[in-house]
Amino acid sequence: MEKISHAIFVLFGASGDLAKRMVVPALFRLFCQGFLPQNFQMLGVSRSFFEDDAFRKSMAEGLEKFARGDSVSLEKQKEFLSRICYFPIEYSQPKAYFSLKEKLESMAIGKEKNYFFYLSTPPLLFEEIAINLGNCGLNLENEGKRTIVVEKPFGYDLESAKRLNKRLLSIFQESQIYRIDHYLGKETVQNLLFLRFANGIFEPLWNREYVHHIEITSAEFLGVENRGGYYDGSGILRDMVQNHLLQMLALVAMEPPCIIESNAIRNETLKVFQSLHKMSHQEILQNTVRGQYTSSFMQGEKFLGYREEKGVSDESRTETFAALRFYIDNWRWAGVPFYIRAGKRMPTRVTEVVIHYKPAPLSLFTRGGLFPGNMDKEALCETCNQLVLRIQPDEGILLKINMKVPGRGFVTQKINMGFYYKELANAYIPTAYERLILDCLEGDSTLFSRADAVETCWEFITPILKAWEGDEIKLYGYPCGTWGPQEANSIFEDKAFGWRYPCKNLASDGLYCEL
Repeated sequence: MEKISHAIFVLFGASGDLAKRMVVPALFRLFCQGFLPQNFQMLGVSRSFFEDDAFRKSMAEGLEKFARGDSVSLEKQKEFLSRICYFPIEYSQPKAYFSLKEKLESMAIGKEKNYFFYLSTPPLLFEEIAINLGNCGLNLENEGKRTIVVEKPFGYDLESAKRLNKRLLSIFQESQIYRIDHYLGKETVQNLLFLRFANGIFEPLWNREYVHHIEITSAEFLGVENRGGYYDGSGILRDMVQNHLLQMLALVAMEPPCIIESNAIRNETLKVFQSLHKMSHQEILQNTVRGQYTSSFMQGEKFLGYREEKGVSDESRTETFAALRFYIDNWRWAGVPFYIRAGKRMPTRVTEVVIHYKPAPLSLFTRGGLFPGNMDKEALCETCNQLVLRIQPDEGILLKINMKVPGRGFVTQKINMGFYYKELANAYIPTAYERLILDCLEGDSTLFSRADAVETCWEFITPILKAWEGDEIKLYGYPCGTWGPQEANSIFEDKAFGWRYPCKNLASDGLYCEL
């Protein structure tokens, strides 16, 4: 990757919440650590009108509230803010982009004109902004790098994703397009690759011969908050499963790449998406459950149901919970069920991957007999080991194994062997946006989605969305503070197994967790 000495980071939607809460604080932390190009500048662009000083003041307030880590000197903050200026624009006016081009050329230092366009805007504006950038030649790399960074969601369904890809690729090259998914920037997500491919003990057991099933959970304690108007046209299958959770699935299920390089890794994740078993309508009826949170009391406080949230229709059928069972049709995973669960207003905020291993072939220390065929289902389930990969919070890795209880007899008890990231006291763990923005600036596309991968994910998800539009698949209610509708347990192929109920603390399990 070629290092550059000058870069102008053009932040569209600069007056928005995401820019102030995530993007600018990430740039500031990178600046403080010396990771940004020597001659780095940022140009905020949005419809709102600001003088440069007023915009800098707004960004300073954001840094005060959202920039994490130890406090830095006021001199450092002042130097960073001095590199920021502002340009108001009406997105739909083509002439405004020629003025933007003139502004960028006036900011450029020397002959190196490297522009990074970050679209922190509503998705409806992606295509319009890209077209106008192309019309005034800001897509051309004659005098430097030109990169466009697009936030999710990337499309609403397969058709819209294809249309957006086609439009972007008619203006920019694929190598210039960075489709950002902040989940892939999390250190714990990237560690999935290291856990698998930097250790000799896991890979031999990472297949259908030893794995009973794999479970991925992403639970949020919060509801839709003030995003009801947007969310009611989306739902959790589009908002979480199609992008974040399928991307995590790919890192768990992929084959080893021939080299740790962007295209090699993305080629392997694409193969996983291509191998996802496309469910028939009948399979969707049997293997998916959707739900919507209803009002309830938790710890003496009343929480509104989804249909009572601001901006949500009284008759909304948008799901805030989704559970899926599906398969990957390849040699490594043939016959192994994968389970994904995502929901809002659940008992705690947690994201994790759980590898459930098959029981030992000769179960000597369990009730009901020596062999799995002679044991009751509950006992069989209790013997299975689990490898828990916690993405957030209390980030770490937990291995659940069986050991003898001290004393007479042969009584087993499950114990935990774990590693926690917080034990790395001297290690600075960057935010997801820090990592991904730095990758953009350095030209590393490993953790960004390619056009073919985006479309292949939508090919898997869109039939489910269409089936859910009808009345055959019920929309179940679940009270706030629960783990979703009880019907979600029905999708398990082996009824002896069910969902793991994680707590905020990685090593704790149970239906009732601390918040």
